[in-house]
Amino acid sequence: MKETGRKVIAQNRRARHDYTILDTYEAGVALMGTEVKSLRLGRASLVDSFATIDDGEVFLRGLHIPEYTQGSWTNHEPRRTRKLLLHRGEIERLIGKIREGGLTLVPMSLYFSDGKVKLELALARGKRDYDKRADLAKRDADREIQRAYGRAVKGRAREMR
Repeated sequence: MKETGRKVIAQNRRARHDYTILDTYEAGVALMGTEVKSLRLGRASLVDSFATIDDGEVFLRGLHIPEYTQGSWTNHEPRRTRKLLLHRGEIERLIGKIREGGLTLVPMSLYFSDGKVKLELALARGKRDYDKRADLAKRDADREIQRAYGRAVKGRAREMR
């Protein structure tokens, strides 16, 4: 039976906190057989991983896929560099934007899409500490506004005084 839909394997939750996401791309990942088997068990970590462009090709570095337990001598290196599969036009666009400066390629999530391993890759700009604090303050303010609105709608406007 053919697998359909999207099944998330790993997410980089810290990325949205540390970076401002400008654009996202979906890329295939060139993997070995034991890596796919390990991913099917839901074992992967995007912590400290990043993408680089070398000689017109995009590579993912720092992605940790643990060795497959039933693997033998054919097992893979857990943190090896893996090639990302993107269209030539997308790679050229990424090269142009990264050359502008201050931008980096951050992996956001790793997932199965119709049985194939895909990576959501984001073009991002690093946030400064004050940007992070401003985002937290804005999120808290929005949450408080929603609470106040909910109380007003339910007729509890007297509690707000």
